[in-house]
Amino acid sequence: MAEAGKKMGLMGLTTLVAVNMMGSGIIMLPSSMAQLGAVSLLSWVITAVGSMAIAYCFAQCGIYCTRPGGMSAYTEEAHGKSAFFLCSYLYFLSLAIGNVAIAISAVGYLTPFFPWLGSGAIPLFVGAVGLIWLTSLANLGGPKVTGRIGAVTVWGVIIPVAGLSLIGWFWFDAEVFGQAWNPHEISVSSAIAQSIPLTLWAFLGMESAAQNSEAVENPQRNVPLACLLGTLGAAVIYVLSTSVIMGIVPNAELANSSAPFALVYAQMFNGWVGNIIMALAVMACVGSLLGWQFTLAQTAKVTADQHLFPRFYARVTLLGAPIAGLIANAVLQSGMALSTISPNASEQFGKLVNLAAVTNVIPYITALSGLLIIMQKAGVAKSVEYRNMLILAVAMAYSFYALYASGTEAVFGGMIVTAVGYLLFGYIADRLLEQRSTLKEDAS
Repeated sequence: MAEAGKKMGLMGLTTLVAVNMMGSGIIMLPSSMAQLGAVSLLSWVITAVGSMAIAYCFAQCGIYCTRPGGMSAYTEEAHGKSAFFLCSYLYFLSLAIGNVAIAISAVGYLTPFFPWLGSGAIPLFVGAVGLIWLTSLANLGGPKVTGRIGAVTVWGVIIPVAGLSLIGWFWFDAEVFGQAWNPHEISVSSAIAQSIPLTLWAFLGMESAAQNSEAVENPQRNVPLACLLGTLGAAVIYVLSTSVIMGIVPNAELANSSAPFALVYAQMFNGWVGNIIMALAVMACVGSLLGWQFTLAQTAKVTADQHLFPRFYARVTLLGAPIAGLIANAVLQSGMALSTISPNASEQFGKLVNLAAVTNVIPYITALSGLLIIMQKAGVAKSVEYRNMLILAVAMAYSFYALYASGTEAVFGGMIVTAVGYLLFGYIADRLLEQRSTLKEDAS
């Protein structure tokens, strides 16, 4: 346990939460949202409130349930060991899908430097798979190296996005924004529903905020507060940056851009500045992908340690790198990139984001439901219980709406992989029985 003087305070933890969420999640969003129009910006309000409620509930779970396993452990508290597996399995898939989406984002920003990458579906696929394998193999140096690289590269997207939120208003044109408001004349409710998965994508990762409350001063107060403030801070930057960009770049041009932030900086200043932003965005995406590849392998390792994933996922090198897991995950992600192949980076990004949202929201729902049991076991005060139940209701309502808004195709795909998950657990359940028998024999 960290010494009191060396623990993280509220300000440091809040900054960490915001930085972890922002990563590369925002990098392609302006183009995807422009396909619906600026009316899609209204979904940020709903997603910000829902995400803050989810983040708060996860913080409460982390405070009152300190066992390892994160969301899977919270899920098991309410639904048993099979739910631990299913939560890990779906979260693992959502991370894998998300990694492919990040790779697509990076290729989109590389296209101006290497035009061949934007010349069709095959070049886009080759570029994405190349980045997937590059970042997977780069993790062989272990978590220490990965952490150092990620801590630097993440600012490659945060600085341009946060900077646009502040200075972009000097170039903002109300007429351009007005023309972009609803170019396709769709209903407001439909626009919000269609853009919810996109805005939720930008907040994925908020569940990691409460994973290590031991390193925080006064965790009962600071962890929930940092979750809320960090999520709110990221939301403000998201809303401002996507709003201002739609008042600078004409909607049709923005909707077809594979590098929206580079495009807006080029219009604000010149092509050289646009190229610098492009290079920063590529750096951020590659660094983010590097970190998420390791997180994916670690998620599989934690589950393999519980005898619920193939054993090779649990093997690590002396440097702490799960080589077999990294390679297996790279193969899986290459298959995902092939299955969603498209000549349009923004279109492929949208498909992946919708599916990632579904496979992430289901573990959110199962883990959040564990808060009720966790509070009962911890014997929390009635006033805290009632407050948490109220916020939990908001978090659940948003999660169900996000599932609905993800669309028939994504929900159908999510239900198929969930059904496959139950089948897989049926095949491995005997391992748990063997493990229990061994424990009983050792005890006797």
